Amino acid sequence: MWRQICDAEGLDPERRMAARLAILGSAQAQDCTLYRPDEHDPEAEEEDLGDARVLFDGPFQAPADWDEPARAEFFGDADPALFFDAFVECAARPGSRAFFLAEIGDYVAATTESGEVVMYYVHDCHEDERGRRCVLIRDDEPLY
Repeated sequence: MWRQICDAEGLDPERRMAARLAILGSAQAQDCTLYRPDEHDPEAEEEDLGDARVLFDGPFQAPADWDEPARAEFFGDADPALFFDAFVECAARPGSRAFFLAEIGDYVAATTESGEVVMYYVHDCHEDERGRRCVLIRDDEPLY
């Protein structure tokens, strides 16, 4: 399974695994849980995919070559300040039944050092040599 994921993206499996392990072991990475909405029933409870680690790489910066219509399409009505680049890696071993990859539309419940849970929405994602890079949108609604 790991080789298939890497082959599909044209990545070296060993380098990609090293990046995965670095993210999982990073002191800056936060524990998180991913949830996936039911695409057939928007009223249904989200599926708990399992535990992961999220390593934030800073605010999302739109590429310099994007024109205003491209920016408007990407950000929609959301505040661009709520968009973040992050790497998301499943805690489960690739090939296991518990393994998953973050996908567009998933929710990330990240736990900060203080124990606070902050919710994010996966707006975009792709694989590269550094890991599963996602653009996350922070949900600024307080959790109760």
